[in-house]
Formats: sequence, C-alpha cells, structure tokens
Amino acid sequence: MLKGLRKDKKGAIGIEILIVFIAIVLVAAVSAAVLIQTVGFLQQKATATGRETTQEVASGIKVLKVTGYVPTPRNANSNITRLAIYVEPNTGGQDIDLSKVVIVLSNGENETMLTYTNQTYWDARNGINDTFTNSSFWDSLKANKFGIIVLQDEDNSVIKDYPVLNKGDKVILTISVDKTFGKGFEPRLKVSGEVRPEHGAPGIIEFTTPPAYTTNVVELQ
Repeated sequence: MLKGLRKDKKGAIGIEILIVFIAIVLVAAVSAAVLIQTVGFLQQKATATGRETTQEVASGIKVLKVTGYVPTPRNANSNITRLAIYVEPNTGGQDIDLSKVVIVLSNGENETMLTYTNQTYWDARNGINDTFTNSSFWDSLKANKFGIIVLQDEDNSVIKDYPVLNKGDKVILTISVDKTFGKGFEPRLKVSGEVRPEHGAPGIIEFTTPPAYTTNVVELQ
C-alpha cells in the first residue's frame, strides 16, 4: 500500500515538473518573440534616423561668391548699393524651396532678415553680361526682400512663384542694400550673415568692404 502511494506521489511530482518546464519554455518563447520584434523595430528606427540625419547634414545651401555694385566709383561719398549672392545646393542635399529661405544680414550696427519676393525675378539663362545692368529688375526690389536671378536650371525647377533649388542649379540672390539698411555699405565695413534654408546647413556670408571703391563691380567674398 505504501509503495503504491510513493509511486503516485513520484508521478505527481514528475507531472508538476513537466508543467513548470513547459511553462518556462512558453515564457521564453514569448519573450524571445517580443525581443526579436523590439530589436527589429529599433533597427528600422535607427536606420531611418541615420538616413534623416545624413540628409540633414548633407542638405543645405552653399554661398559661392558675393559681389557688390557701386554707382559712382572713385567718389568719396559712394557706397555699395546692390548686393549679389551666388548660391547653389550642397552636393547630395535635398531640394531647397527658395521661397522659404531667409537671409540674415548685419552691417555691424543693424541686423535684418530678408525674405523672397516673386516681384523681383529674372531668368538669365540665355546669357547675362552684367548682373547689375538690369535697372528695372533692381529698382523693383524692396526693403527687407531679396530677388532671384536664375543662372543654371536644367529641369526648370526655379520658377517665379515656386522657386526650388536642386542639383545642378545656380542662382543669384539679390539685395537692395540702400533700401534695406537706409544707406549703402561704406568702405572698410565688416558685413556678416547667413542664407538660411528651411532645412539643412546655412550658407555663410562674411566679408569686409575694401578701403576704396575704384570699379562699379566689387568682389567681396
């Protein structure tokens, strides 16, 4: 009789251990599935974040050069009244909506922010002899606004009402200095600023005007 009870007891203990073992296996399987799912999600998230970060770093606008216009050179009272900023997108970057670009410019005393106006737009892809000779274009520029002169645009993306700068495009951003600052840029003046796109790195503007103006067009940066 006792031997039978012992066998039944051993059998019950064996079944309990088996149940616990199965439960442990099931919990481990569920945990592994959750872990694999989480790792997969994190991997996709990291990949997407890395791609976005790379695009953000690569994107932006590049300032190629800056020139200024002096109406009457070799005159003690003459200043730079017009500014031309040559820009293109960074290599490998995203498209840039120029209507969302902001130019921040400082003459050391005052700082101003300029936005695009579609009233001052010039498609000069057929040829341009002098950036500053189109008087009607420059006269239409208003204070705290910048215009666009299109130099290169193979896919016709830089249009008047929705100017988008992409790979291979090159434009000039134009500023009426005397209207924006109340006077032109004097000789020996330190000027700084940025061309800030909606996304990506800004283009840097940094120059000091020459001690004397001897020509109409002055290379500044």
